[in-house]
Amino acid sequence: MTWLDRAIQWQRINMIQPYIREGVRILDIGCADGALFRHHPRARGLGIDPNLNSTVHGERYTLLKGSYPEDIHPDDRFDLITMLAVVEHISEEVHLKLARDCRDWLNPGGKVLITVPSARVDAILDVLKKLRLIHGMSLEQHHGFDVRNVPVSFGQAGLKLMRHQHFQFGLNNLFVFEK
Repeated sequence: MTWLDRAIQWQRINMIQPYIREGVRILDIGCADGALFRHHPRARGLGIDPNLNSTVHGERYTLLKGSYPEDIHPDDRFDLITMLAVVEHISEEVHLKLARDCRDWLNPGGKVLITVPSARVDAILDVLKKLRLIHGMSLEQHHGFDVRNVPVSFGQAGLKLMRHQHFQFGLNNLFVFEK
């Protein structure tokens, strides 16, 4: 990751900071290198990502090399599920299943926090990648992602949209859903 990749990642993590409270158990889907847990000393729980080199056990968290939901223990439950710059990489055909799985792994009153880019971001990121200012993590996987489908899929799964907010000059979106 370049310094700009890290800065963009930090802004996404900072957007969800108000939801990370003492005692909240987090599932961070697509956790990458565990930045969410490193940046927030109150964050505890499980991060999962198929691209991890290996599973990492920390004092407050475990980073699991694996896929969601297949590799999550069936008895596990979470107060907060985060997907920061993840949903746009998942085929829209499985968004409803993803949303239902999140609902099923949430404790009552739990929240799902999602950040996704706006439609015009891909062109900007492509330029930044050509200039070597960003690494351009899997931009080809955005496959025409439409941000308007996020509240539809998660709403159909029975999760209530509590908040939708634009950030990073309107280039990114934060969705907060509650069970």
